[in-house]
Amino acid sequence: MTRIKLCGLSRMEDIVAANRLKPDYIGFVFAAKSKRRVSQLKAAELKSKLDPKIKAVGVFLDDDLDAVAAMMNLGIVDVVQLHGREDAEYLKKLRTITDKPIIKAFVINSAEDVKRAEECDADYILLDGGKGSGKVFDWSLLKDIKRPYFLAGGLNPGNAEAAVSRLHPFAVDVSTGIETDGVKDAEKMAAFVAAVRKGEEE
Repeated sequence: MTRIKLCGLSRMEDIVAANRLKPDYIGFVFAAKSKRRVSQLKAAELKSKLDPKIKAVGVFLDDDLDAVAAMMNLGIVDVVQLHGREDAEYLKKLRTITDKPIIKAFVINSAEDVKRAEECDADYILLDGGKGSGKVFDWSLLKDIKRPYFLAGGLNPGNAEAAVSRLHPFAVDVSTGIETDGVKDAEKMAAFVAAVRKGEEE
């Protein structure tokens, strides 16, 4: 079964919608330059209302190791997602500080990018069209991939069904595709989850 991650949640109504829809993961963005960024205090407040069955993923971009570990060890996030230039040494150091799962994101423009992602020693890899670009990359580049992955980049209620039925990813990750005017849209969130579930049946 393809898992679902609804990313970039920042308001209590987003959490209410997620609790109703029961995705496997939700994402809090801590990257300083992101328009979806939430503070540690806000994330803690939102996490306190999140259904405990749903795992909260913290999205970081070249952040200080101690800051990332603190967020995890405080129980604000259950999984860390690294979206910057974090290398194998960074992952190794992070693992000495926390035992929480790590997702490493890769922008996919070529078969070489896919190979590099497969060789990463993070617990999970996430394949993206660009950091928050909302663009789909060339899915044919994934034809030989052996490792389970999170599929991101340009997913929305209109293409999620096709993505799941064609690629059978470990998980799908959406943010821009479930927004209206830059904020999460509960109807689009519901439509996305329904599309993924329909794709699984095909």
